[in-house]
Amino acid sequence: MLKTQVIAISGASGCGKTSLIKAISDKLNCPYLLFDEYTNAHTYPKDMKMWLESGVDLNEIKTPAFIRALEELTLSCGAPYIFIEEPFGRCRAQISKYIDYVVLLDLPLEVCLSRVITRNINTPHVDSRNAISKYLHVYDDYLSAIYANVVEQVRHTCDLTVTEVLSLSKTVVLVERWLARQRISQS
Repeated sequence: MLKTQVIAISGASGCGKTSLIKAISDKLNCPYLLFDEYTNAHTYPKDMKMWLESGVDLNEIKTPAFIRALEELTLSCGAPYIFIEEPFGRCRAQISKYIDYVVLLDLPLEVCLSRVITRNINTPHVDSRNAISKYLHVYDDYLSAIYANVVEQVRHTCDLTVTEVLSLSKTVVLVERWLARQRISQS
């Protein structure tokens, strides 16, 4: 029997990581972990603009609870895969050793931005107008450059890159077939 493989789904905010992880995990009956469920006030550098100017060192992003959860899940999992939302692929030393494959959802940033705006509009507990306005200000100031930098870093270490804007169901099929080919080549 092959060991459980950890599949990291990576990309910029709004590229569809969470949707893909939930859909493919459901289809393949595999567990998953979502990055944002394990972040806190100490996860990201305090001054993101300065972090951008100093080169976007992804090792400065700390998620000890996420790594502990992944370690525990890996020890107890009998499924063929564990899917994790790891926006940074293998670029963070503290988690790279756990990842077998990285799938990068490398969609145009304007598509991702549109999805983030739509998500804010459709979230009833958020003051959408103010949230979107604040997000766009930060996005124009430095966040879009950070996203572009991160995606470029992940691009160099990923195993599968999805650049086409596909429906969720087509993306699930694409990734599922790719993973099946990887399993066959290992046996």
